[in-house]
Amino acid sequence: MELKRIVGLTFLSSVILFLGPLSLVNASVNDSKMTVKHSVKEELPNIKILATGGTIAGSSESSTDTTGYESGALNIKTIIKAVPQLKKIANVSGEQVVNIGSQNIDNSILLKLAKRINTLLASKDVDGIVVTHGSDTMEETAYFLNLVVKSDKPVVVVGSMRPATAISADGPLNLYNAVKIASTKDARNTGVLVALNDRISAARYITKTHTTAVDTFKSPEQGYVGEIAGDKVIFYNKPTRKHTTQSVFDVSKLDKLPQVDIIYGYQNDSRDFYDTAVKAGAKGIVVAGAGNGLLSDAALTGARDAVKKGVVIVRSSRVGSGVVTHEESDDKDTFVTSDSLNPQKARILLMLALTRTKDPQKIQEYFNEY
Repeated sequence: MELKRIVGLTFLSSVILFLGPLSLVNASVNDSKMTVKHSVKEELPNIKILATGGTIAGSSESSTDTTGYESGALNIKTIIKAVPQLKKIANVSGEQVVNIGSQNIDNSILLKLAKRINTLLASKDVDGIVVTHGSDTMEETAYFLNLVVKSDKPVVVVGSMRPATAISADGPLNLYNAVKIASTKDARNTGVLVALNDRISAARYITKTHTTAVDTFKSPEQGYVGEIAGDKVIFYNKPTRKHTTQSVFDVSKLDKLPQVDIIYGYQNDSRDFYDTAVKAGAKGIVVAGAGNGLLSDAALTGARDAVKKGVVIVRSSRVGSGVVTHEESDDKDTFVTSDSLNPQKARILLMLALTRTKDPQKIQEYFNEY
């Protein structure tokens, strides 16, 4: 029993304690409609967990494997049962949307997830949403939801950097914290939040900065909006950019999003990628430019020709932080600048902007506001 108590810090041991000897293969799920519910306590908030897979649902045969594991190996039922403390803070129910690594999240999944969240939050029986998600593209999904969720109820995206089977897995506490955040009134009308490593982050500001470290998620310029300390949810500030109920973007009637590509700038690059993107049907291109979003002369020629063919060009930066400033040359070239959005988030906003307009001037307004 002492061994079980120690190893019980991981999801895997919780599976053993609550479900009996169960192989990780048998714990996998492909049924996107599978749900799990607990008995309801009227005095507690009702939190829905929508699971998409990722490391928080990952597993490996080795407890020291933190990089070669299988993402999305455990289903939401297993994950919830692994954190019995959730019953003390909320009435939790779970639903498996998909069960994949976040590198495979695509536009169709984003739309499916957003529509499901809006449907759930429209119900008086749901007080908040938690989305479990892989860390690699978490910031993109979180920012997308930040722009299209139509409710001021809390939406918290959570994941982990260590799989469920790892020594000192961070998933259980991250999930507990996320549910706790989603249960608090202070989390209302804050936009979509991201919760890892005891920090509360705004979807607009957070980014992944390290390939494997537990403290990978940072907000280099704007900082965190709060933290979990001593089992208390503490908020220090709120995002100032438009989000959720303030947003003009509506995906309720969309079944696809415009194609937007990202082109990375580097020494000795060419116009070839611009020509290829246009030929492949791109409606927008985000440039991960050098420094303050600068393009080489060759790339600049390709970008200008893309504009002539109706493609919207957004200058972002590969640097990782800072504002890409809007210059007179951008007006001359009809380029949009990304403000402080990194390339991957600029792509999210550009896709949504293109569902409303192709006017670069109006799209620039969106980048200034969101």
